[in-house]
Amino acid sequence: MILSVFFLFPAYSSCSGDKPSKPIKTAVEREAVHTPPDTSTIPDDEFGEMVRYGRSLVLNTAYYMGPEGAVRKNLGNKMNCTNCHLDAGTRPYGLNFFSTHARYPQYRARENRILTLAERVNNCIERPHNGIAIPLDSKEMIAIVSYMKWLSENVPTGTRVKGDDGIALVYPNRPADPAHGEQVYATNCASCHGKEGQGLYNLDSTTYTYPPLWGAHSYEKGSSMHRVLKAARFIKANMPHKQASWDKPVLTDEEAIDVAAFINDDRIHSRPVKGGGENYPNTARKPIDYDEGPFPDTFSAFQHKFGPYQPIIDYHEKKNLPVTF
Repeated sequence: MILSVFFLFPAYSSCSGDKPSKPIKTAVEREAVHTPPDTSTIPDDEFGEMVRYGRSLVLNTAYYMGPEGAVRKNLGNKMNCTNCHLDAGTRPYGLNFFSTHARYPQYRARENRILTLAERVNNCIERPHNGIAIPLDSKEMIAIVSYMKWLSENVPTGTRVKGDDGIALVYPNRPADPAHGEQVYATNCASCHGKEGQGLYNLDSTTYTYPPLWGAHSYEKGSSMHRVLKAARFIKANMPHKQASWDKPVLTDEEAIDVAAFINDDRIHSRPVKGGGENYPNTARKPIDYDEGPFPDTFSAFQHKFGPYQPIIDYHEKKNLPVTF
């Protein structure tokens, strides 16, 4: 389930206007990130019971709702929400739920309308999980939303907090390079996600220890993580697993972008194609790294997919168009 980062973000670019041609490590802001509440503070009442169930659903989604789910069978694959929303949605810059509940209902460009949080959860069930929607009034949906509400308890309505979006990147003045990304993948990613991107099952094959990154059991084409910049911002702050963190990244900005391009290159990797709902009918609000037209600018589908991105950002700013990721 890929949730907290499917919002509109400001443009991130070099303040000096320089466009680096070689990999560099960007300076990371050192101010304290938001701290979510500790699970020991979940209340011992009916709401707390639902929060605990919601957290368990996020951690063990495939067990409860996967193709062989113990409660319902809504997912089309065996990935868990926490495979993308790291640490059950509590890791800074890890697609967390810090302020998710505080900012919904909100406008969603993909559908070009206001969505409730429950509808947004179902977006993830349908796309990254390649599944079918959960009934909005089901116990499972109410539990997931209750867990997000509890996580956002100290976040004022309608606001963001430090660490609840994607980490900033400096963009190279060239297109992303999937061939270089393949080398980065072999060195830093294949040991967990598999040489063929197939992921690593747990011991009884009920879910993944490390999720697949392409292939029939991965996230759908058109999912937010299928976009190069969206994926690169997540990768830079969190990968390789157990080595990188948002304040001590391992990969450079260019390495993160290149490996995201390799993972999401439809010319060499297949993935499910199904979708659900509209795909950015308002072209002006389409993310700049979304690769299916029409576009509100003069750039090709290839450049929207792989860059260079700074010319697109500059054009949008000049024409007073949104710059979203």
